Amino acid sequence: MEELQPGSVAECCRCGTTLAKGKANSISRTAALALAALIFYVPANIYPILRMEYHGAHSENTIWDGIVRLFQDGQWLVAVIVFLASIMIPLLKLLGLFYLVTTARLKWTRRQQERTWVYKIIDVIGPWAMLDVFLLSVLVALVRLKQLASITPGPGLLPFTAVVVLTILASSSFDPKLIWNVPDKGGAWKGGV
Repeated sequence: MEELQPGSVAECCRCGTTLAKGKANSISRTAALALAALIFYVPANIYPILRMEYHGAHSENTIWDGIVRLFQDGQWLVAVIVFLASIMIPLLKLLGLFYLVTTARLKWTRRQQERTWVYKIIDVIGPWAMLDVFLLSVLVALVRLKQLASITPGPGLLPFTAVVVLTILASSSFDPKLIWNVPDKGGAWKGGV
């Protein structure tokens, strides 16, 4: 099979369906986006997302504060879901992307099945990582609750937004064909079957 050049598209000659797309600089782009998301991940989780003033009472809330509060209120299942979707899954997704990028950069021919599973898991959990939904709900709360209380975005909202956007871009920029690249007889690397 001939290697697809970056930026080109392979289409079915009968129905015109896109079969594959060549992604330019997939490894470098994915690594840069994932690293940037990981850098923003720390302030997104330690700084308050919202600041609220309600009848003289001041409150600042981080994601972790919300999870702890849910546990204290006896809503264990919701707290676990929020913890997994807002803290654990994004971190595992970024670490998985780093694993795939590193092994593709080193041109490993081992553990291709395992790496394929890592990619598939990242692809499946992506929509379930509720970060974008959480961000949207925070923004809706900012608009709707403005009449009841003074709500301002906290210093963690911008890094949180950056994590959401950069993680989505990093996931979409990785070319899974790099997992199955194999050396040809001359020692050059090309896409495998």
